[in-house]
Amino acid sequence: MSELTNMLDGKLYKSADSQLAEMRNKARKLCRQFNNTDETQIEQRTEILKQLLGKMGENCFVEPNFTCDYGCHIFVGDNFYANFGCVILDVNKVTIGNNVMFAPSVHIFTATHPTDPFVRNSGLELGHPITIGDNVWIGGNCTINPGVTIGNNCVIGSGSVVTHDIPDNSIAVGNPCRVVKSIDVDKDYWMQQYNEYFLKNPTNNQ
Repeated sequence: MSELTNMLDGKLYKSADSQLAEMRNKARKLCRQFNNTDETQIEQRTEILKQLLGKMGENCFVEPNFTCDYGCHIFVGDNFYANFGCVILDVNKVTIGNNVMFAPSVHIFTATHPTDPFVRNSGLELGHPITIGDNVWIGGNCTINPGVTIGNNCVIGSGSVVTHDIPDNSIAVGNPCRVVKSIDVDKDYWMQQYNEYFLKNPTNNQ
């Protein structure tokens, strides 16, 4: 089996493999090109992201600086926004749903290392996939660890370190990140705010 196959299967692999090194170099070049664009070059940014990512949906916007390992293992749905300083180590698959927002400095790490020092020092690594559902907001300075799934409609509070799965419709915070309440608790409040806004601004589209 190739080192790429081992990597994507979540098995130990050698990151120094020539094929993987070539893939990383391609991603770094595209990231550098993306990060060197200015705020008027929106179309150019979009084209670079299409070359870099495994999938990019409609209406996606990523602020520089953006950094990833391979890019081709990142699959993004529609209406995605990533604020400044996003880092995605995609040695395994990262799946991001529709209507997802990242605040500044969101870090997603599929990459990990053996805890045994002998095996770790041999240069063998591994990674586990990460999945983020639809309608999710990840707060600033959050870290998403390998193998985690974040369900639909979740909010992850700023500074959280997500080490375990977060179920649908949860507000979760902390290190380690834990569920503190359901999204539904605040639903009446936010619907009231929403309706009041459009009463005061009737010419705006809902």
